[in-house]
Amino acid sequence: MNRIFKYRGIRIYPHHKYLLFHYLLSVFLSFFLLNVVTFYWNILNKINLKNVSWPFIKSLSWSWYGLILSTIVSIIITATLVIILRVRFDNFYQQLRHRQKLARMILENNWYETSTQQSESYFKDLSSRKSKEKISYFPRVYYLLKDGLIHIQVEIVMSSYQDQLLHLEKKWEAGLFCEMVDKVLHNSFVEYTLLYDTIANRIRIEDVTCDHGEMRLMKTVTWKYDSLPHMLIAGGTGGGKTYFILTLIESLLKTNAQLTILDPKNADLADLEAVLPDVHFQKEDMIAALNDFYNAMMARNEAMKKMDGYKTGENYAYLGLPAHFLIFDEYVAFMDMLGRESITAMSKLKQIVMLGRQSGFFLILACQRPDAKYLGDGIRDQFMFRVALGRMSDLGYTMMFGETNKDFFQKPIKGRGYIDTGGSVISEFYTPMVPRKYDFLTKIEAAYLSMHTEKQSTPDN
Repeated sequence: MNRIFKYRGIRIYPHHKYLLFHYLLSVFLSFFLLNVVTFYWNILNKINLKNVSWPFIKSLSWSWYGLILSTIVSIIITATLVIILRVRFDNFYQQLRHRQKLARMILENNWYETSTQQSESYFKDLSSRKSKEKISYFPRVYYLLKDGLIHIQVEIVMSSYQDQLLHLEKKWEAGLFCEMVDKVLHNSFVEYTLLYDTIANRIRIEDVTCDHGEMRLMKTVTWKYDSLPHMLIAGGTGGGKTYFILTLIESLLKTNAQLTILDPKNADLADLEAVLPDVHFQKEDMIAALNDFYNAMMARNEAMKKMDGYKTGENYAYLGLPAHFLIFDEYVAFMDMLGRESITAMSKLKQIVMLGRQSGFFLILACQRPDAKYLGDGIRDQFMFRVALGRMSDLGYTMMFGETNKDFFQKPIKGRGYIDTGGSVISEFYTPMVPRKYDFLTKIEAAYLSMHTEKQSTPDN
Protein backbone atom coordinates (compact mmCIF):
# COMPACT_ATOMS: atom_id res chain seq x y z
CA MET A 1 0.00 0.00 0.00
CA ASN A 2 2.81 2.41 0.90
CA ARG A 3 4.60 1.71 -2.37
CA ILE A 4 1.51 2.40 -4.45
CA PHE A 5 0.99 5.86 -2.94
CA LYS A 6 4.66 6.73 -2.54
CA TYR A 7 5.33 10.39 -3.32
CA ARG A 8 7.56 10.53 -6.37
CA GLY A 9 8.05 14.28 -6.53
CA ILE A 10 6.90 17.06 -8.86
CA ARG A 11 5.94 15.91 -12.32
CA ILE A 12 7.61 17.58 -15.30
CA TYR A 13 5.31 19.01 -18.00
CA PRO A 14 6.07 20.57 -21.42
CA HIS A 15 5.22 24.09 -20.25
CA HIS A 16 8.00 23.82 -17.65
CA LYS A 17 10.48 24.75 -20.36
CA TYR A 18 9.69 28.37 -19.46
CA LEU A 19 9.29 27.70 -15.74
CA LEU A 20 11.59 30.48 -14.49
CA PHE A 21 10.00 33.05 -16.80
CA HIS A 22 6.48 31.99 -15.81
CA TYR A 23 7.39 32.13 -12.14
CA LEU A 24 8.85 35.63 -12.40
CA LEU A 25 5.95 36.78 -14.57
CA SER A 26 3.42 35.54 -12.03
CA VAL A 27 5.28 37.34 -9.23
CA PHE A 28 5.43 40.55 -11.28
CA LEU A 29 1.73 40.41 -12.22
CA SER A 30 0.72 39.72 -8.62
CA PHE A 31 2.52 42.80 -7.33
CA PHE A 32 1.44 44.84 -10.36
CA LEU A 33 -2.25 44.13 -9.72
CA LEU A 34 -1.79 44.82 -6.01
CA ASN A 35 -0.13 48.17 -6.76
CA VAL A 36 -2.77 49.14 -9.32
CA VAL A 37 -5.56 48.44 -6.82
CA THR A 38 -3.65 50.45 -4.19
CA PHE A 39 -3.06 53.50 -6.45
CA TYR A 40 -6.59 53.54 -7.86
CA TRP A 41 -8.40 52.49 -4.71
CA ASN A 42 -10.20 55.81 -4.26
CA ILE A 43 -11.51 55.61 -7.82
CA LEU A 44 -12.39 51.91 -7.70
CA ASN A 45 -14.25 52.46 -4.43
CA LYS A 46 -16.67 54.81 -6.20
CA ILE A 47 -17.73 52.18 -8.73
CA ASN A 48 -20.99 50.42 -8.02
CA LEU A 49 -20.94 47.13 -9.86
CA LYS A 50 -24.74 46.99 -10.00
CA ASN A 51 -25.06 50.29 -11.86
CA VAL A 52 -21.76 50.37 -13.66
CA SER A 53 -21.73 51.86 -17.17
CA TRP A 54 -19.08 52.89 -19.63
CA PRO A 55 -19.95 56.65 -19.52
CA PHE A 56 -19.66 56.58 -15.74
CA ILE A 57 -16.27 54.80 -15.81
CA LYS A 58 -15.06 57.21 -18.51
CA SER A 59 -16.06 60.18 -16.39
CA LEU A 60 -13.81 59.12 -13.49
CA SER A 61 -10.49 60.91 -13.10
CA TRP A 62 -8.21 58.19 -14.52
CA SER A 63 -4.53 58.88 -15.22
CA TRP A 64 -1.54 56.99 -16.62
CA TYR A 65 0.55 58.00 -13.62
CA GLY A 66 -0.75 55.12 -11.48
CA LEU A 67 -0.04 52.47 -14.14
CA ILE A 68 3.49 53.76 -14.76
CA LEU A 69 4.26 53.95 -11.05
CA SER A 70 2.73 50.50 -10.45
CA THR A 71 4.93 49.03 -13.21
CA ILE A 72 8.13 50.59 -11.85
CA VAL A 73 7.41 49.54 -8.26
CA SER A 74 6.50 45.99 -9.36
CA ILE A 75 9.76 45.68 -11.34
CA ILE A 76 11.80 46.84 -8.34
CA ILE A 77 10.01 44.44 -5.95
CA THR A 78 10.37 41.52 -8.38
CA ALA A 79 14.09 42.22 -8.90
CA THR A 80 14.61 42.44 -5.14
CA LEU A 81 12.84 39.13 -4.61
CA VAL A 82 14.97 37.50 -7.31
CA ILE A 83 18.14 38.64 -5.51
CA ILE A 84 16.81 37.37 -2.17
CA LEU A 85 15.83 34.10 -3.84
CA ARG A 86 19.35 33.58 -5.22
CA VAL A 87 21.11 34.54 -1.98
CA ARG A 88 18.90 33.13 0.77
CA PHE A 89 16.80 30.49 -1.01
CA ASP A 90 19.19 29.18 -3.64
CA ASN A 91 17.91 25.61 -3.28
CA PHE A 92 14.43 26.68 -4.36
CA TYR A 93 15.85 28.62 -7.31
CA GLN A 94 17.98 25.64 -8.36
CA GLN A 95 14.94 23.34 -8.21
CA LEU A 96 13.12 25.62 -10.65
CA ARG A 97 16.15 25.57 -12.97
CA HIS A 98 16.44 21.79 -12.74
CA ARG A 99 12.78 21.23 -13.60
CA GLN A 100 13.09 23.65 -16.53
CA LYS A 101 16.17 21.80 -17.79
CA LEU A 102 14.40 18.44 -17.56
CA ALA A 103 11.47 19.71 -19.64
CA ARG A 104 13.77 21.21 -22.27
CA MET A 105 15.87 18.04 -22.43
CA ILE A 106 12.80 15.93 -23.25
CA LEU A 107 11.47 18.43 -25.80
CA GLU A 108 14.78 19.08 -27.55
CA ASN A 109 15.49 15.35 -27.88
CA ASN A 110 11.94 14.66 -29.15
CA TRP A 111 11.27 12.09 -26.41
CA TYR A 112 7.52 12.54 -26.67
CA GLU A 113 4.66 11.65 -29.01
CA THR A 114 2.54 14.00 -31.08
CA SER A 115 -0.70 13.82 -33.00
CA THR A 116 -1.78 15.95 -35.94
CA GLN A 117 -5.01 17.85 -35.55
CA GLN A 118 -6.92 19.53 -38.36
CA SER A 119 -7.86 23.10 -37.47
CA GLU A 120 -11.41 24.17 -38.32
CA SER A 121 -12.12 27.06 -40.67
CA TYR A 122 -14.14 30.03 -39.45
CA PHE A 123 -16.75 29.14 -42.06
CA LYS A 124 -18.03 25.68 -41.27
CA ASP A 125 -18.93 24.88 -44.88
CA LEU A 126 -15.38 25.46 -46.09
CA SER A 127 -12.77 22.77 -45.57
CA SER A 128 -9.56 23.81 -43.85
CA ARG A 129 -6.15 22.62 -44.97
CA LYS A 130 -4.42 23.90 -41.88
CA SER A 131 -3.18 21.37 -39.35
CA LYS A 132 -1.10 21.56 -36.21
CA GLU A 133 0.79 19.11 -34.06
CA LYS A 134 -0.15 18.60 -30.46
CA ILE A 135 1.70 16.63 -27.78
CA SER A 136 -0.36 13.50 -27.20
CA TYR A 137 2.03 11.80 -24.77
CA PHE A 138 4.75 13.28 -22.58
CA PRO A 139 6.90 10.90 -20.49
CA ARG A 140 6.11 10.76 -16.82
CA VAL A 141 9.18 12.25 -15.16
CA TYR A 142 9.24 13.23 -11.49
CA TYR A 143 11.73 15.47 -9.70
CA LEU A 144 12.40 15.50 -5.94
CA LEU A 145 15.16 17.19 -3.93
CA LYS A 146 15.42 15.69 -0.43
CA ASP A 147 18.25 15.59 2.14
CA GLY A 148 20.82 16.81 -0.36
CA LEU A 149 19.89 14.14 -2.91
CA ILE A 150 18.06 14.64 -6.19
CA HIS A 151 15.68 11.81 -7.07
CA ILE A 152 14.54 11.69 -10.70
CA GLN A 153 12.07 8.96 -11.61
CA VAL A 154 11.36 8.21 -15.27
CA GLU A 155 8.61 5.86 -16.37
CA ILE A 156 9.60 3.12 -18.81
CA VAL A 157 6.78 2.24 -21.21
CA MET A 158 8.56 0.34 -24.02
CA SER A 159 8.59 3.41 -26.25
CA SER A 160 10.94 4.10 -29.17
CA TYR A 161 13.11 6.27 -26.90
CA GLN A 162 13.27 3.77 -24.02
CA ASP A 163 17.02 3.16 -24.42
CA GLN A 164 17.73 6.87 -24.06
CA LEU A 165 15.65 7.13 -20.88
CA LEU A 166 17.47 4.15 -19.39
CA HIS A 167 20.91 5.71 -19.83
CA LEU A 168 20.68 9.33 -18.72
CA GLU A 169 23.56 9.33 -16.22
CA LYS A 170 25.89 11.57 -18.24
CA LYS A 171 23.11 14.02 -19.11
CA TRP A 172 22.10 14.38 -15.46
CA GLU A 173 25.65 14.94 -14.26
CA ALA A 174 26.63 17.39 -16.99
CA GLY A 175 23.31 19.26 -17.10
CA LEU A 176 22.51 19.47 -13.38
CA PHE A 177 26.13 19.61 -12.16
CA CYS A 178 25.51 16.69 -9.81
CA GLU A 179 27.03 13.28 -9.17
CA MET A 180 25.27 9.95 -9.68
CA VAL A 181 25.16 7.81 -6.55
CA ASP A 182 22.51 5.24 -7.41
CA LYS A 183 20.30 3.91 -10.19
CA VAL A 184 17.44 1.52 -9.47
CA LEU A 185 14.69 0.05 -11.68
CA HIS A 186 11.45 -0.63 -9.83
CA ASN A 187 7.71 -0.58 -10.53
CA SER A 188 8.18 0.37 -14.21
CA PHE A 189 10.21 3.42 -13.16
CA VAL A 190 13.95 3.93 -13.31
CA GLU A 191 15.04 6.08 -10.38
CA TYR A 192 18.23 8.10 -10.68
CA THR A 193 19.68 9.40 -7.41
CA LEU A 194 22.17 12.24 -7.66
CA LEU A 195 24.24 14.00 -5.03
CA TYR A 196 23.46 17.71 -5.10
CA ASP A 197 26.15 20.17 -3.98
CA THR A 198 28.60 17.38 -3.15
CA ILE A 199 31.13 19.45 -1.25
CA ALA A 200 28.41 20.56 1.18
CA ASN A 201 28.22 16.93 2.34
CA ARG A 202 31.86 16.90 3.38
CA ILE A 203 32.45 16.27 7.09
CA ARG A 204 35.25 17.06 9.52
CA ILE A 205 37.55 14.38 10.89
CA GLU A 206 35.93 14.60 14.33
CA ASP A 207 32.59 13.71 12.70
CA VAL A 208 33.89 10.42 11.26
CA THR A 209 32.16 7.55 13.02
CA CYS A 210 32.78 3.82 12.90
CA ASP A 211 30.27 1.44 14.41
CA HIS A 212 28.54 -1.86 13.61
CA GLY A 213 30.67 -2.48 10.53
CA GLU A 214 30.06 0.96 8.98
CA MET A 215 32.33 3.98 8.73
CA ARG A 216 30.86 7.42 8.00
CA LEU A 217 33.09 9.29 5.51
CA MET A 218 30.65 11.91 4.20
CA LYS A 219 27.12 12.86 5.14
CA THR A 220 25.91 10.68 2.31
CA VAL A 221 28.74 8.11 2.08
CA THR A 222 29.54 5.20 4.38
CA TRP A 223 31.93 2.31 3.99
CA LYS A 224 29.99 -0.79 5.04
CA TYR A 225 33.02 -3.02 5.34
CA ASP A 226 31.08 -5.92 6.82
CA SER A 227 29.06 -6.27 3.62
CA LEU A 228 31.37 -4.52 1.12
CA PRO A 229 34.83 -5.56 2.30
CA HIS A 230 38.27 -4.30 1.31
CA MET A 231 39.16 -0.77 0.24
CA LEU A 232 41.40 0.22 -2.66
CA ILE A 233 42.84 3.75 -2.60
CA ALA A 234 44.69 5.34 -5.51
CA GLY A 235 46.13 8.79 -5.97
CA GLY A 236 49.25 10.72 -6.76
CA THR A 237 51.36 12.91 -4.54
CA GLY A 238 49.46 15.80 -2.95
CA GLY A 239 46.01 14.31 -3.48
CA GLY A 240 45.32 13.72 0.22
CA LYS A 241 45.87 9.95 0.19
CA THR A 242 48.06 9.80 3.31
CA TYR A 243 45.75 12.00 5.40
CA PHE A 244 42.82 9.83 4.33
CA ILE A 245 44.59 6.64 5.44
CA LEU A 246 45.50 8.22 8.77
CA THR A 247 41.85 9.24 9.18
CA LEU A 248 40.80 5.63 8.59
CA ILE A 249 43.34 4.40 11.14
CA GLU A 250 42.23 6.84 13.83
CA SER A 251 38.58 5.95 13.28
CA LEU A 252 39.18 2.18 13.35
CA LEU A 253 41.21 2.48 16.57
CA LYS A 254 38.13 3.85 18.31
CA THR A 255 36.52 0.43 17.81
CA ASN A 256 37.88 -2.90 18.98
CA ALA A 257 39.55 -3.48 15.59
CA GLN A 258 43.13 -4.77 15.34
CA LEU A 259 45.42 -3.04 12.83
CA THR A 260 48.51 -4.24 10.98
CA ILE A 261 50.22 -1.40 9.11
CA LEU A 262 52.84 -1.79 6.37
CA ASP A 263 54.79 1.13 4.89
CA PRO A 264 57.49 -0.08 2.48
CA LYS A 265 58.73 3.46 1.78
CA ASN A 266 59.31 4.15 5.48
CA ALA A 267 57.30 7.36 5.20
CA ASP A 268 54.37 8.84 7.14
CA LEU A 269 52.73 5.61 8.25
CA ALA A 270 56.05 4.27 9.50
CA ASP A 271 56.08 7.09 12.07
CA LEU A 272 53.15 5.34 13.77
CA GLU A 273 55.64 2.78 15.09
CA ALA A 274 56.18 5.18 17.99
CA VAL A 275 52.55 4.89 19.16
CA LEU A 276 51.22 1.60 17.73
CA PRO A 277 52.51 -1.96 18.20
CA ASP A 278 52.01 -3.53 14.76
CA VAL A 279 53.70 -1.15 12.30
CA HIS A 280 56.33 -2.46 9.86
CA PHE A 281 58.53 -1.01 7.13
CA GLN A 282 61.43 -3.48 6.79
CA LYS A 283 61.09 -6.15 4.10
CA GLU A 284 61.41 -9.17 6.38
CA ASP A 285 59.09 -7.68 8.99
CA MET A 286 56.43 -6.90 6.39
CA ILE A 287 56.58 -10.42 4.95
CA ALA A 288 56.24 -11.86 8.45
CA ALA A 289 53.32 -9.50 9.23
CA LEU A 290 51.53 -10.56 6.03
CA ASN A 291 52.05 -14.24 6.90
CA ASP A 292 50.80 -13.70 10.45
CA PHE A 293 47.70 -11.90 9.13
CA TYR A 294 46.98 -14.72 6.69
CA ASN A 295 47.53 -17.44 9.27
CA ALA A 296 45.33 -15.65 11.81
CA MET A 297 42.54 -15.47 9.23
CA MET A 298 42.78 -19.17 8.42
CA ALA A 299 42.87 -20.06 12.11
CA ARG A 300 39.78 -17.96 12.82
CA ASN A 301 37.91 -19.56 9.92
CA GLU A 302 38.45 -22.94 11.58
CA ALA A 303 37.80 -21.73 15.12
CA MET A 304 34.54 -19.92 14.29
CA LYS A 305 32.83 -23.17 13.29
CA LYS A 306 33.60 -24.66 16.68
CA MET A 307 32.44 -21.68 18.73
CA ASP A 308 29.24 -21.68 20.76
CA GLY A 309 26.55 -19.75 18.93
CA TYR A 310 28.05 -20.31 15.47
CA LYS A 311 25.41 -20.05 12.78
CA THR A 312 25.77 -20.64 9.06
CA GLY A 313 25.62 -17.38 7.13
CA GLU A 314 26.58 -15.16 10.09
CA ASN A 315 29.95 -13.42 10.26
CA TYR A 316 32.59 -12.65 12.88
CA ALA A 317 30.58 -9.76 14.40
CA TYR A 318 27.72 -12.13 15.23
CA LEU A 319 30.14 -14.04 17.46
CA GLY A 320 31.51 -10.87 19.05
CA LEU A 321 34.94 -11.14 17.43
CA PRO A 322 37.01 -8.05 16.54
CA ALA A 323 37.75 -7.01 12.96
CA HIS A 324 41.36 -7.13 11.78
CA PHE A 325 42.66 -4.74 9.10
CA LEU A 326 45.83 -5.06 7.06
CA ILE A 327 46.72 -1.55 5.84
CA PHE A 328 49.21 -1.11 3.00
CA ASP A 329 50.66 2.22 1.95
CA GLU A 330 52.38 2.12 -1.45
CA TYR A 331 51.32 -1.45 -2.13
CA VAL A 332 53.02 -1.55 -5.54
CA ALA A 333 56.32 -0.49 -3.96
CA PHE A 334 55.95 -3.38 -1.50
CA MET A 335 55.48 -5.87 -4.33
CA ASP A 336 58.45 -4.44 -6.25
CA MET A 337 60.53 -4.85 -3.09
CA LEU A 338 59.63 -8.54 -2.83
CA GLY A 339 60.77 -9.47 -6.33
CA ARG A 340 60.17 -13.20 -6.94
CA GLU A 341 58.52 -13.55 -3.55
CA SER A 342 55.67 -11.32 -4.78
CA ILE A 343 53.96 -14.37 -6.33
CA THR A 344 53.61 -16.00 -2.91
CA ALA A 345 52.43 -12.72 -1.38
CA MET A 346 49.81 -12.23 -4.12
CA SER A 347 48.54 -15.76 -3.57
CA LYS A 348 47.95 -15.04 0.12
CA LEU A 349 46.36 -11.67 -0.63
CA LYS A 350 43.98 -13.39 -3.03
CA GLN A 351 42.95 -15.78 -0.27
CA ILE A 352 42.42 -12.86 2.11
CA VAL A 353 40.15 -10.94 -0.26
CA MET A 354 38.18 -14.10 -1.02
CA LEU A 355 37.79 -15.43 2.55
CA GLY A 356 38.30 -12.43 4.79
CA ARG A 357 34.75 -11.06 4.82
CA GLN A 358 33.26 -13.91 6.83
CA SER A 359 36.02 -14.00 9.44
CA GLY A 360 36.49 -10.20 9.67
CA PHE A 361 39.90 -9.83 7.99
CA PHE A 362 39.97 -6.82 5.67
CA LEU A 363 42.48 -5.15 3.38
CA ILE A 364 43.07 -1.45 2.82
CA LEU A 365 45.51 -1.07 -0.07
CA ALA A 366 46.88 2.28 -1.22
CA CYS A 367 48.94 2.92 -4.32
CA GLN A 368 49.56 5.61 -6.90
CA ARG A 369 48.03 3.50 -9.67
CA PRO A 370 46.39 0.06 -9.37
CA ASP A 371 48.44 -1.76 -12.03
CA ALA A 372 47.11 -5.15 -13.06
CA LYS A 373 50.61 -6.57 -12.58
CA TYR A 374 50.08 -6.87 -8.84
CA LEU A 375 46.29 -6.81 -8.74
CA GLY A 376 45.57 -9.49 -11.30
CA ASP A 377 43.76 -12.82 -11.08
CA GLY A 378 40.53 -11.08 -10.06
CA ILE A 379 42.03 -9.54 -6.89
CA ARG A 380 41.16 -5.99 -7.93
CA ASP A 381 37.52 -6.92 -8.55
CA GLN A 382 37.17 -8.04 -4.92
CA PHE A 383 37.81 -4.52 -3.61
CA MET A 384 34.23 -3.38 -3.26
CA PHE A 385 35.05 0.14 -2.04
CA ARG A 386 37.34 2.18 -4.30
CA VAL A 387 38.62 5.72 -3.88
CA ALA A 388 40.64 7.69 -6.44
CA LEU A 389 42.07 10.93 -5.03
CA GLY A 390 43.76 13.88 -6.72
CA ARG A 391 44.75 14.04 -10.36
CA MET A 392 44.77 10.79 -12.29
CA SER A 393 45.08 9.95 -15.96
CA ASP A 394 42.32 8.36 -18.01
CA LEU A 395 44.27 5.10 -17.86
CA GLY A 396 44.48 5.39 -14.08
CA TYR A 397 40.71 5.84 -13.79
CA THR A 398 40.16 2.85 -16.09
CA MET A 399 42.45 0.72 -13.92
CA MET A 400 40.57 1.88 -10.85
CA PHE A 401 36.95 1.67 -11.97
CA GLY A 402 37.06 -0.37 -15.18
CA GLU A 403 35.57 0.71 -18.50
CA THR A 404 33.07 3.51 -17.91
CA ASN A 405 31.51 6.41 -19.80
CA LYS A 406 31.92 8.62 -16.73
CA ASP A 407 33.40 12.08 -17.35
CA PHE A 408 36.09 12.83 -14.77
CA PHE A 409 36.74 16.48 -13.91
CA GLN A 410 39.70 17.90 -12.02
CA LYS A 411 39.34 20.48 -9.26
CA PRO A 412 42.25 21.96 -7.27
CA ILE A 413 40.87 20.78 -3.92
CA LYS A 414 42.98 18.53 -1.70
CA GLY A 415 41.13 15.42 -0.65
CA ARG A 416 38.79 15.48 -3.64
CA GLY A 417 38.33 12.52 -5.93
CA TYR A 418 35.91 9.86 -7.09
CA ILE A 419 34.44 6.86 -5.33
CA ASP A 420 32.66 3.60 -6.04
CA THR A 421 30.95 2.34 -2.89
CA GLY A 422 30.21 -1.08 -4.34
CA GLY A 423 27.22 -0.31 -6.51
CA SER A 424 29.22 0.32 -9.72
CA VAL A 425 28.12 3.97 -9.60
CA ILE A 426 31.06 6.38 -9.61
CA SER A 427 30.50 9.70 -7.86
CA GLU A 428 32.46 12.67 -6.59
CA PHE A 429 34.02 12.27 -3.16
CA TYR A 430 35.65 14.49 -0.55
CA THR A 431 37.74 13.03 2.26
CA PRO A 432 37.00 14.27 5.81
CA MET A 433 38.51 17.70 6.44
CA VAL A 434 41.61 17.76 8.62
CA PRO A 435 42.65 21.01 10.39
CA ARG A 436 45.99 22.43 9.30
CA LYS A 437 47.77 21.76 12.64
CA TYR A 438 46.09 18.42 13.36
CA ASP A 439 48.51 16.10 15.21
CA PHE A 440 47.74 12.60 13.98
CA LEU A 441 50.38 10.92 16.14
CA THR A 442 48.92 12.35 19.34
CA LYS A 443 45.32 11.62 18.33
CA ILE A 444 46.08 8.06 17.20
CA GLU A 445 48.06 7.33 20.35
CA ALA A 446 45.19 8.64 22.50
CA ALA A 447 42.66 6.51 20.58
CA TYR A 448 44.80 3.40 20.94
CA LEU A 449 45.47 3.90 24.66
CA SER A 450 41.81 4.62 25.32
CA MET A 451 40.65 1.43 23.61
CA HIS A 452 43.52 -0.64 25.08
CA THR A 453 42.70 0.56 28.60
CA GLU A 454 39.01 -0.18 28.06
CA LYS A 455 39.82 -3.74 26.97
CA GLN A 456 41.98 -4.34 30.04
CA SER A 457 39.30 -3.00 32.40
CA THR A 458 36.59 -5.18 30.83
CA PRO A 459 36.34 -8.57 32.61
CA ASP A 460 36.44 -11.69 30.47
CA ASN A 461 33.10 -13.26 29.73
